[in-house]
Amino acid sequence: MLDLKELKAINEPDDQQSQQKHQRHATDCKNNQFQGPRGNVDVQLIDKSPNRYSVHFPTAGWYLWPATGLGFGVREAVTVTIAFESWGQHLDLALQQDKCWMVAGPLFDITAEPEGAIAKIHLPHFISLKEGEVDISWFRVVHFKDEGMVLEQPTRVEPFYAVLENPSFSLMGVLLRIASYAGLSVPITSTTLIYYHPHPEDIKFHVYLIPSDCTLTKAIDEEEDRFHGVRLQMSPPVEPLNFGSCYIVSGCAHLEIISKELKLCYRSPGEIQPFSKVYAGQMKEPIQLKITDKSLGSLVWETLVKPVDLQLAAASAPPTFSGAAFVKEHHRQLRDRMGDLNGVLDDLQDREVLTENEKERVQQTQTRQRKNETLLSMVKNKGDQALELFYRSLSERDPYLVSSLRQPS
Repeated sequence: MLDLKELKAINEPDDQQSQQKHQRHATDCKNNQFQGPRGNVDVQLIDKSPNRYSVHFPTAGWYLWPATGLGFGVREAVTVTIAFESWGQHLDLALQQDKCWMVAGPLFDITAEPEGAIAKIHLPHFISLKEGEVDISWFRVVHFKDEGMVLEQPTRVEPFYAVLENPSFSLMGVLLRIASYAGLSVPITSTTLIYYHPHPEDIKFHVYLIPSDCTLTKAIDEEEDRFHGVRLQMSPPVEPLNFGSCYIVSGCAHLEIISKELKLCYRSPGEIQPFSKVYAGQMKEPIQLKITDKSLGSLVWETLVKPVDLQLAAASAPPTFSGAAFVKEHHRQLRDRMGDLNGVLDDLQDREVLTENEKERVQQTQTRQRKNETLLSMVKNKGDQALELFYRSLSERDPYLVSSLRQPS
């Protein structure tokens, strides 16, 4: 039996400051700590492939993971595992006959041990309640279980999160039911991400406009990191934007912008996220970037990027792992130890690293070692970007080989 002090600790803060904290941090997955009643609690990455984490809450109280917006009200000590999942792998088949549901937040696979130790949970969402255009009765928490998709009415809905009391855990997230005939433009909180790609002659930026979903941000961070993109710290749009609307990226007159139009939509973390490329030359002077509503012409976001911002970003960025350097360093071991190449060859052909003829030439080589040598030589001759794509494919197809070679000798 909990005393009054412990019961009070479980009750999450409902004040405006707590809601602002959800909004401020829910798009950055880099901080792996929960804030708890007795200080911060570390989150351990236990499996990188599905982004699965484990955290132990040592005592009753309220715990918030600001990086994701997840919050737990805990009755007793409990160990929770959390994995980031992709809606695209689960939702499409379940809703073939019903097009009235809209993804409204991240999808998590959550378990708790012991069961019943969690009194309540916050599940983050990016639907804006500020304008009063969205009825909270449209919200549902979906559970994907062996018997199929189960929908549950949340206990209540607040800005930035939905609350479930005495929750059961599964693959779960927040959906919004939309009447197809209503023609409603759903207001959402959004995030602008800018990544800096250095080059001595033509500095490049990638600009993204996405719903405020930490799993999307994490996926984009990881994809940009593979090509040495450094994220700049930018504030998000202040006002809610309309889901499904189109927005225009613009800037100083000398900037070259490719794909100026961005549609604010939801794509699962495993899919390619749309972005604008901005070429800024040597950038000796500050540049201004803007995003405007295509239909209304109104300004929704702007920023000023200075040369010093790029210097600070480059200095603060952690050393970037180079897949190309890894392949060059371990050429001999890869030649001797790589196994079935069919999957890697398919990936490289899909990414236009290899032609059909080059793929067949590798496949027709007689011995395994010679096949490996032929492929490695081909990719190496195509440059470092080709080697990066080769490393990425090999990491996914044979993670145990890559892991063993990356271990310190």
